Amino acid sequence: MATVSLQHIQKIYPNTVEEKKRKKKDDDAPKRKNNLKITEEGVVAVDDFNLEIADKEFIVLVGPSGCGKSTTLRMVAGLEDITRGDLYIDGVRMNDVAPKDRDIAMVFQNYALYPHMTVRQNLEFPLELRHVPKEQMNKQVNEAAEILGITEYLERKPKALSGGQRQRVAIGRAIVREPKVLLMDEPLSNLDAKLRNQMRAEIIKLRQRIDTTFIYVTHDQTEAMTLGDRIVIMKDGEIQQIGTPQEVFNKPVNTFVAGFIGMPQMNFYDGQLKLENDQYVVEVQGARIIPSEDKQERLKKHNVPAMQVTVGARPEHITLDEREGAMMEGRVDVSEMMGSSVHIHLNSDGNDSIIIVPTLDLGDRTLRTGDTVRFTFAPNVLHLFDPETGRNLEY
Repeated sequence: MATVSLQHIQKIYPNTVEEKKRKKKDDDAPKRKNNLKITEEGVVAVDDFNLEIADKEFIVLVGPSGCGKSTTLRMVAGLEDITRGDLYIDGVRMNDVAPKDRDIAMVFQNYALYPHMTVRQNLEFPLELRHVPKEQMNKQVNEAAEILGITEYLERKPKALSGGQRQRVAIGRAIVREPKVLLMDEPLSNLDAKLRNQMRAEIIKLRQRIDTTFIYVTHDQTEAMTLGDRIVIMKDGEIQQIGTPQEVFNKPVNTFVAGFIGMPQMNFYDGQLKLENDQYVVEVQGARIIPSEDKQERLKKHNVPAMQVTVGARPEHITLDEREGAMMEGRVDVSEMMGSSVHIHLNSDGNDSIIIVPTLDLGDRTLRTGDTVRFTFAPNVLHLFDPETGRNLEY
């Protein structure tokens, strides 16, 4: 149980000798390489990271590979030095505190179990290092094994376990000593899809049974949406948005968040935002859509002018509509039957789009490659972004 505060955290890795030689002496301006900023000091892997984590909160850091999420987690763990900024756990500054003295535990992607030890011995190991009495050790190991459902495997060695069972042991070794903060670095990425689903449910149950603050790293936005109290979305070492799963899904602050959160991702179209009789109107591919009243108010609050816009709509918010007139039109490329719904991949005015249609809504109709369909989306579910900055014009 602990609060965690990351204040203006920055991580810079030094430039290589070759990069320094190539750098012009008279050029002090920051550059970019592989989407990361390069300064005189080196490559900025994490830049100005600020986050306040409440006691017992489950925070998920999510983003594409190389965005800095694992580096941030390793700085909390003490496995990476912090270049600038301050890390506090329960109000105590931890920058210079050794990892073993931070009262944290970490679960890695590759399990990191000792192959020559039994499950029980793996669970006992961190307690032995702390010289916990044998009776207390047995009690804590048995409790952790019961919570994770691995009691029957205590006398087996890791090689006799499945991937999911090994990951349970790795989690058990982390929770057995009841750390203040539990760090998890993509713990499910080595499991197949079915096991990932099962382990997600196990982690949710685990969270309900132990009083610990969780910081969880993943590149899988489905994991982020199902596990986190709040999600921290990162890109190129910087935070893009922090919010509950519902907030980042319904109110993405920019096109990156809008495209990253949601599966399949949001569709984007070129459009025009107009002001007619003090009312905003969106024109997109021949369709005219009047944003809902709440969207009108937010656009007016930010004094958004008439302008070119990027219009976003999620696949599940688009509906087929065969009425002629002010509807968008597309040609079917692929139609995927997913059971309760059909995923229709369209080419619409040069843009690739995906529409999710409930199977019942199609009835006996079968969509084939090359078919033309008309579609639209409701005024309350469209999103409007600045095409230059990517910023959501409502927020």
